[in-house]
Amino acid sequence: MSTDCRGCGDDNFQEAISAGLHREGTAAIVAEEVGCALLSIPLKDGQQDLIATAPFRLAITTGQEVDFTEVARAMGTSVDTARHWYHEQSEWTIPALERMAAVVIDRLSAESEIGRLTEEIDKVSDSLSTTYEEISLLYGLTQNLRISSTDSQLGDLALNWLLEVIPCRGLAILFQQPGRSTSLGDQNAASAGQQLTVGECPADTEKLSYLVRHLNLNDKRSAFVANQRVTERPDWPYHEIRQIIAVPLIEGKNVFGWLFAINHNEDKGFGTVEASLLSSVGTILGIHSGNIELYRRQSEFVTSVVRALTSAIDAKDPYTCGHSDRVARLSVCLAKELGLDERILNLMYMAGLLHDVGKIGIDDCVLRKPGRLTDEEYEHIKLHPELGCNILSGLKQLQDVLPVVLHHHEQWDGKGYPYGLAGESIPLLARITAVADAYDAMSSDRPYRKGMPEDRVNQIFKEGSGIQWDPQVVSAFFAARDEIRLIMQEERAELGFDLSNALI
Repeated sequence: MSTDCRGCGDDNFQEAISAGLHREGTAAIVAEEVGCALLSIPLKDGQQDLIATAPFRLAITTGQEVDFTEVARAMGTSVDTARHWYHEQSEWTIPALERMAAVVIDRLSAESEIGRLTEEIDKVSDSLSTTYEEISLLYGLTQNLRISSTDSQLGDLALNWLLEVIPCRGLAILFQQPGRSTSLGDQNAASAGQQLTVGECPADTEKLSYLVRHLNLNDKRSAFVANQRVTERPDWPYHEIRQIIAVPLIEGKNVFGWLFAINHNEDKGFGTVEASLLSSVGTILGIHSGNIELYRRQSEFVTSVVRALTSAIDAKDPYTCGHSDRVARLSVCLAKELGLDERILNLMYMAGLLHDVGKIGIDDCVLRKPGRLTDEEYEHIKLHPELGCNILSGLKQLQDVLPVVLHHHEQWDGKGYPYGLAGESIPLLARITAVADAYDAMSSDRPYRKGMPEDRVNQIFKEGSGIQWDPQVVSAFFAARDEIRLIMQEERAELGFDLSNALI
């Protein structure tokens, strides 16, 4: 079509047929003269409906003459322009025009569908990306659901991951476990009123605690979402909080705290997608806090059992009162010198406390005899490691201390009891306890003798290194000599290590 042809036909006529063409979605010959036809095709430009109309030269049969006045009228142009246009064009037949129009309609439809599908794919891709991030976050949290991970450790991990997924400026966790106590030495455990935050959080512990009370969240125990419709009210307490989601850290009937997302990145409203993800994370954190609380109660029970057994040992043999506690602390000192980790140090302390528990089953007259034991009495007292092992064997939580209780009288050269183990076949913690036990026995005053002087004790250990005791542990003893002196000068400690941590 020549660029000189600016318009085609009657505009009023074109408008009249536009609705029908778009409704049917098909092309149509809207005008036909001898030698000329107008073809209209429906188009879309975004949300706007358009009609594209163009003239085409038609082939004529013999004897027909083209009336250029009619052609000019149909094209909406001058006769000269119509005549010039006609001689410049290729000829078409009506069937060919109809086939060409059908192909164009199909292509336009395909392009439109491709555009729609591309948009849908982009949306699905974004949704899958977000879902993948959410699943990865939840999976990562479940992989860290270990009793050794404190509330604070897992909570901090969750907040930093959530900040990458939730479109918010800041996140916070408010722990509010009423009556929740922390284990001795557990400095990272969450306590009531503790707050963790990441990003820009305009609310401190006091403000978040007030919101929980003000909104009565502990009674509702479900997700709470507030956007500008709520936060712009006069009774909203903190107008620097424009949008907020609060979900409980809940397990059973216990609410251990609240997880908050505060202020949308684009100042938009939070919706169900964000609230749902936060609720899932809150449930995981709540279950973890519930497990830690349950484990804390269990460990408190075990600690009470250890206290009771230690008191029973002291009551059985008042002459050696405090011996178990000193052996426990001396053993920890030696274990630390040997580079053992914190969990082993706690286990070492518990094992030291209980190493002589079997003396509960030894005859009082033998145990308290002030003079030298007969061979028969000595054989009787040698039963206490196995008796102790039998006493503790029913407590699953104390299984790790049994090797110490059973083998702390074995000797490096294999001449100890009860099984005559030798060298490294003796459990390491039992070898450590053996040195601590021997040192306290030699250094402490007894009714029948005074404690040995330091030089004499040092000489005995040097002579017995590699014979009675593990030479590596004896070396640790001499390396930690100053700290050992301080331990012997201290008053008896009251379970100075985290016994619960020894059970993890």
